[in-house]
Amino acid sequence: MTGTAIRLEGCRKTFDNGTVALHSLDLHIHPGETLAILGPSGCGKTTTLRLIAGLEHPDSGRVLFGEQDVTALPIERRDVGMVFQNYALFPNLDVAGNIAYGLKIRGMPKAERTARCAELLALVGLQDHGRRAVHELSGGQRQRVALARALAPRPRVLLLDEPLAALDAQLRERLRSELDQLLRHLGITAVFVTHDQGEAMALGHRILVMEHGRAAQLASPQALYQQPANAFVAGFVGNLNVFPVLARSPCGVKVPGGDLPWSTADFPDTLYCRPEHVRIADGNGHLHGHLLAQFFQGAHSRLLVDVGGAQPLLVDCDEFGRHGIGDTLALSIAPRHLFCLQGRGTRSEVSP
Repeated sequence: MTGTAIRLEGCRKTFDNGTVALHSLDLHIHPGETLAILGPSGCGKTTTLRLIAGLEHPDSGRVLFGEQDVTALPIERRDVGMVFQNYALFPNLDVAGNIAYGLKIRGMPKAERTARCAELLALVGLQDHGRRAVHELSGGQRQRVALARALAPRPRVLLLDEPLAALDAQLRERLRSELDQLLRHLGITAVFVTHDQGEAMALGHRILVMEHGRAAQLASPQALYQQPANAFVAGFVGNLNVFPVLARSPCGVKVPGGDLPWSTADFPDTLYCRPEHVRIADGNGHLHGHLLAQFFQGAHSRLLVDVGGAQPLLVDCDEFGRHGIGDTLALSIAPRHLFCLQGRGTRSEVSP
């Protein structure tokens, strides 16, 4: 399979009740790219997917696959494969029957359908399950059948709507890895919707974060995490510590719990940092607070520290149990890990 570029140009969608689902969205998806659309409920991510699929049509704007304008085409004429959260398998058909159903509708001869079905079963690791009934399969196996069925007609575009949401955490992690390898092997353009930031970070070449029907930021997973465009993106992608700036200080700026080393000319209202960038200091630190709670999380421990702000400070470290609840902790943050966000604009960062 070869990837197809997808473009949404000025797509706006308003529902009958007056709710604006999308505000003139412009989006370019590269050929062979896996794009994750991430955001909270009601942000417009599913509407965007349905516009690409042809299940919804924009009030204005257009949708293009390559150079072809498909805005007015229904889903059955767009050459897309779609995988739904609930699998949408036919209970009266066995596994092979489900995979071959679309091929039969298209009039493919039986011998070719059988060969293509065997190819897809091998691709998703279900070689010996062709005659199994759908109800005999596990959740992960059903999801693989749904994926194989979507890929059977060799679509130009693969669309996935919360594809792993119905699975338990351990199985979701394993299938996430398998899906990543499969998409890379096929080279197909894929778009998937999720509210799971870990899933988006693991699978997406790029991630579109949406807020209230608009694109908040479109970037690689690394750029989203390290260079969020605004406070919404910074808080939605990963955990975030927020420091309201109270005043200037000889060391930088005064915040609840102490002083932070901010030396740039601008005077921000708020500073931010990630929990893994807060260090427990052996001596003097930038901040001081009392340990409220600690949680062992395997690869690291999460500490909650009261520094006098509205919310406890989050600290990720590799120590657990060294400090007791109520202990006073000195904390430090390297200047390069502090950043400010100017409204909805670009992230500012202090030099190392």
